[in-house]
Amino acid sequence: MIILKKLSGVIGLVLLTQVLSAQVQDQTLSVADLVSSVTLKAPSLIADSAAVSIRQSLARETKYNWLPSIKVNYQADLGTNNNVPGAYFGFGIVPSNTGGVRAANDPSNAISNLGVATLDWEIYNFGLFKAQNKAAAADVNVEQQQFRLTKYQLQTSAIEGYLQLFQYQNLVVIQQENITRNQQIRSSIQALAKSGIIAGVDTSIAEAELSKSRLTLLELNNKYTQLQLQLAAISGIDAGKIIADSTISARLISLSLQMPIQENTSAHPLLSYYQSRYENSLEKEKVIRKSNLPKLMLEGAVWGRGSSINQDSEFGALNNGWGLSRTNYLVGLGISFNITDIKRQQLRLNTQRSTSSYEQSRLTEQAVNLDIQIKQADAELQTAIARLKEIPHQLSASRAAYRQKFSLYKNGLINIIELNIALNLLYRAEADFAIAKYTLCRAVFQKAITRNQVGLVLNSLK
Repeated sequence: MIILKKLSGVIGLVLLTQVLSAQVQDQTLSVADLVSSVTLKAPSLIADSAAVSIRQSLARETKYNWLPSIKVNYQADLGTNNNVPGAYFGFGIVPSNTGGVRAANDPSNAISNLGVATLDWEIYNFGLFKAQNKAAAADVNVEQQQFRLTKYQLQTSAIEGYLQLFQYQNLVVIQQENITRNQQIRSSIQALAKSGIIAGVDTSIAEAELSKSRLTLLELNNKYTQLQLQLAAISGIDAGKIIADSTISARLISLSLQMPIQENTSAHPLLSYYQSRYENSLEKEKVIRKSNLPKLMLEGAVWGRGSSINQDSEFGALNNGWGLSRTNYLVGLGISFNITDIKRQQLRLNTQRSTSSYEQSRLTEQAVNLDIQIKQADAELQTAIARLKEIPHQLSASRAAYRQKFSLYKNGLINIIELNIALNLLYRAEADFAIAKYTLCRAVFQKAITRNQVGLVLNSLK
């Protein structure tokens, strides 16, 4: 309450300066609306959202790894049927001949057909399928956390741009007032010069100062427009409609004092992202370990054959080759274990363990950095509040000094140099006040950003 009383005058002064804004209040865009639009329309978020969908599709595909391989084949062939004894390895393109060995090569043709249905099912693999599904789910989680982090960072960037826009709006108004004061000085100098009270050279000095002020205003307006265009690019809002709320500083001052932001870093998007990467690496370790275990296979086949060659190895009419004259089936259980792959799997596991250790180190590093940023944000907020308490004294003294110097100059008691010094001091004090308001707003949001409480601040500003 004591701090509130001390700052009550500051808040009143901040509200009073909003009257100087050239924008109509009902035409402004709130920071919450800007962030909401950025969240929905930012091109980078749309692309990242598509990446999440792709990863989810891959995870759904992985869930069906347990399905058996069932193949059905049928073929009808025309050709000769000569064979020689001796085994060979099939290369996938060597045609197979079955039948007895004849004394001489026979050029007669025969028709044969073959139908085959095979089953190849990995019915048990010591939890490999489950490990693969968990790893796929971890991949999805990494993509989702990266999307969440990107969105949070983009929101942070939008807030920073909005606050800079607010600062330039104030600086533009201040510069316009500075131009008005320079015009008043020039008018007074012209009148005094005509009366012979002062030298005519003061008119040239006043014109130079006025021109300098106008050039400064042009630069400020250019930076203001550039910020509008940047925010329009990520929000989809027309640049001309992006006008900062002139009352945001006073509201944030009250918020910083009346609504202490509670720490909630455990669910911070930055830490959640690195935590997901670490967990994903651990799941991949499990997949590698499971891949090295034996696999229980269920094998099965049903096939039938027909041929125009009869049981006495005589070539009959070709039309006798259609249809299946012999059928067979075969069912069996088998165990598959690649013994020579053990060393390679061990090396893969060691590599993945190193990756997990690396990801854990990065997670720890980010947690430490975030803790430092939290403390820095708290210190910056306290400094910003103290600075804003002191600025009104500087501003009040500068205004009084300018009025006195202007009065003395019009009475011929001081020269134009002293008056310009007082004018520049007043301009600097007004600019410092605008910068101090921006700094405090930024400090409030920086504290919210580091503590994962941006939503709380945005909701309070609605």
